[in-house]
Amino acid sequence: MKNTDNPSEKIIIALDGMDKNNVFNLLEKIPEIIWVKVGLELFVNEGPDVLSILKEKGKKIFLDLKFHDIPSTVARACFAASQTGAELISLHTCSGTKAIKMANEAAHEGAAKVNLKPPKLLGITILTSWTPESLANDLLINQSIDQRVTHLAEIASKSGLGGCVCSPKEVQFLREIYPDNFELVTPGIRSPDSEINDQSRVSDASEALKMGASKLVIGRAITKSNDPAYMFKSFCDKVVI
Repeated sequence: MKNTDNPSEKIIIALDGMDKNNVFNLLEKIPEIIWVKVGLELFVNEGPDVLSILKEKGKKIFLDLKFHDIPSTVARACFAASQTGAELISLHTCSGTKAIKMANEAAHEGAAKVNLKPPKLLGITILTSWTPESLANDLLINQSIDQRVTHLAEIASKSGLGGCVCSPKEVQFLREIYPDNFELVTPGIRSPDSEINDQSRVSDASEALKMGASKLVIGRAITKSNDPAYMFKSFCDKVVI
C-alpha cells in the first residue's frame, strides 16, 4: 500500500442538500476539492447551469441523476447529459441491458457532438439505503444483497459501462472480479463517530479503499461539519492505494 499522489482525486464531495451559494462557499473554503457530485436535489433546485459553473471552476463532475426509464428515454437523457462535461454519469442498472447499451452509445454520440471526451457511465446496483429485509419485503426479491449486486454489476460490465456504484460492503468481492479500470464508486462513507442517517450499508474511508473502491462519495460528514476544510483533510489523510 502507498499514498496516492493526489488523495483529493479519490474523494467525490456530494453536494446534496445545498444550493448554489452553499456550494460556492464550500469550494472557496476547500479549493483542493477536485470531484463533486451533483445529485437530484441540486440539479432540480439550480438547473443545468450549475454544471457549467462548476466546470468553469475546474471541477470534475459526477452527475448522479440515476436515470431509470424505458430505453429510448434513458438514451436521450444520457445523450444530453454527456454534453455537460460531466466525467461520470449514473443510471440504474436495473433499467436493463437494452437501455444500458443504448445509453452508453448515446453518451458517446452526445459528447462527440460537442467535441468532449465521453463520460463514463456508472450502473447503480443496490442503493445504500436498502437492507436485506426491505429488499425482500418491499420488492419480493429473495436474493441476498450480495447476489443482487453481483448480478447487476455483471450486467453493467457486459453492457460496456465504465463501472458501477455499490456500497462499501460489496466492494471487495466485486474488485476480485473486475480490474481497476472498472470504476467501483462507493457512497455510504462515514467517519467512525458519525451518524449513518438514511444509509444502511456504510463503511470507513480507509477500509473501503483497501477493499478496492475507486472513489469515495462523501457528503454530510464534510459538508455539514463545523470545520469542512479540516474534515476534508482528515479524509484525504486516510486515502491510500
